[in-house]
Amino acid sequence: MTNFSIPTFKLPEFIAKIGARLPQWPHALALVSGLNTAAKLKLLPEDSLQNLEGKTFLVAVNDTGGEARFTYSGGWFRPVFSATATPDLSFRADLSAYLQLVSRQEDPDTLFFNRQLSIEGDTELGLVVKNMLDAIEWPPSASRLPGLERVTALLATLPRPGRAA
Repeated sequence: MTNFSIPTFKLPEFIAKIGARLPQWPHALALVSGLNTAAKLKLLPEDSLQNLEGKTFLVAVNDTGGEARFTYSGGWFRPVFSATATPDLSFRADLSAYLQLVSRQEDPDTLFFNRQLSIEGDTELGLVVKNMLDAIEWPPSASRLPGLERVTALLATLPRPGRAA
């Protein structure tokens, strides 16, 4: 297997301006679908899931303008379509940080302390979510996605934070 890494990058600002004007519900539906699948496959520890009951979450991708609001209730992750209430826990980062996190290239602590991931809200709930993510045992095939090396090479050409475009 070839080793590759996802570079730290920031998408051009106009993408976030456009993305913020688009409907946000598709992001929430996609995210809760993935989370519910992970829960059904028993990739998420059940004791941790119990601690999420009735809590609301926000995952914002700064450089795409996308946001996903969701809750965990009755054993299911469910999208939240109104932004009226403050979520119990919010995550904000650029796309590259989330990709590095999901691929296990970086851990949440490193991204947080390097100011690439912002976590706001209930601190205890944040620790539950962090520990739950750390406990996931990914199948070996999940670490290698078709075409990811080509996408990574393309991403390496994007402007990096702190570097002139």
